[in-house]
Amino acid sequence: MSDEAYARLVAALRDGSLASGQFVSMPGLVELLDLPLAATREAVKRADVNGLVRILPKRGVLVMEASPKVTRDCIDLRTVLDAEGARRFVRNAGSLPLAELRASHETLIDEALTRMTPELPARAILTDLSLHDALASGLANPITSEVYAVNRDRIAVVQNTRAFLPDRIVPAMQEHLGIIEALERRDADAAVRAIWIHARSTLRWWGILEI
Repeated sequence: MSDEAYARLVAALRDGSLASGQFVSMPGLVELLDLPLAATREAVKRADVNGLVRILPKRGVLVMEASPKVTRDCIDLRTVLDAEGARRFVRNAGSLPLAELRASHETLIDEALTRMTPELPARAILTDLSLHDALASGLANPITSEVYAVNRDRIAVVQNTRAFLPDRIVPAMQEHLGIIEALERRDADAAVRAIWIHARSTLRWWGILEI
């Protein structure tokens, strides 16, 4: 049951039910997760270890702060993993759904340029994650995959505080296409350069100094 509690806790962090810097008491968390206190406590301990929340003894928990430093560190870690995933994909002649990724990115760019809708930023986040998830799969290592997954949850908290602005959609997707094109050519160096360009651009859009 503790695994289910942790999954519900992460879901609440991802969808913004629990926001960056928010304090919540244990009774409040039990009510939110709709699970017994024991399972909720175990989930909180695990989330604390993973840096998603901080336990305040005899009070409750504090959701991670999406500060500039935390944001920079999370993007830095993701970029390091992305870059290594790209290198291994090329070196090991791996397989990634590049055609599908290209199609989804090009479709999103077309829609953003011709018919921007209120739901497009949310779709842009999912499209954005699809490439990062694919790069992480290129690591082919369960330990690094777990590190990526936890960091992905931290970035979700960050993204809930820093909206994916409509004006950012096209540049971000074009940066992703640069990564995809390099991977299609099996050019690891070009892919890594494009990955770092994307990371720095993301931080600049969020008003954070580069890594």
